[in-house]
Amino acid sequence: MVCGGFVCTKNALSALNILYVMVSLLLIGVAAWGKWFGLVSSISVVAGVIGVGVFLLFVAFVGLCGALKHHQVLLFFYMVILFMVFVLQFSISCACLALNTEQQNQLLEVGWNKSENTQKDVEKTLNCCGFSSVNLNQTCPARCVSDSSCSSCASILQTYAGDVLHFVGGVGLFFSFTEILGVWLTHRYRNLKDPRTNPGAFL
Repeated sequence: MVCGGFVCTKNALSALNILYVMVSLLLIGVAAWGKWFGLVSSISVVAGVIGVGVFLLFVAFVGLCGALKHHQVLLFFYMVILFMVFVLQFSISCACLALNTEQQNQLLEVGWNKSENTQKDVEKTLNCCGFSSVNLNQTCPARCVSDSSCSSCASILQTYAGDVLHFVGGVGLFFSFTEILGVWLTHRYRNLKDPRTNPGAFL
């Protein structure tokens, strides 16, 4: 069977969903590991990452079952969900790559003010105190408090923000193209007939 036929399309779609399963388990594992070892204390961050992992695992499971059984209904819903995820992820990835320095600073400040636990995680990891100005009167878990050598976290975050956003945007674009590939493979696979069944049967 040449590539592009039933078997090849089935194997390609199955392999793509196995990749999604691995990525989803990695997301769940990293989030749980970070929480277990105290690297991230924010419940909302951990829950968000685990939620994304579980959702991706569910989508991959639907796609894998649909591919293995050539199930028309499962493949249809998988294709629709994957396309919606593609549109959302592609938009977010483009936004990450298009943000200028001022917009990055505004985004950092919004994220900083959203959670006190996130603030403490950043201060402890980057050894800084406060966002735009150093305030040693507040409870700051950074090591630099002992010798009053702390700098503001904004100045440190800004040096990494651009690279991180470009990395996230690039990875997001890569996976968004794998998703549109999955949509195309699913659409093609749904319209192929299984050579092992009755050639006159409706699929």
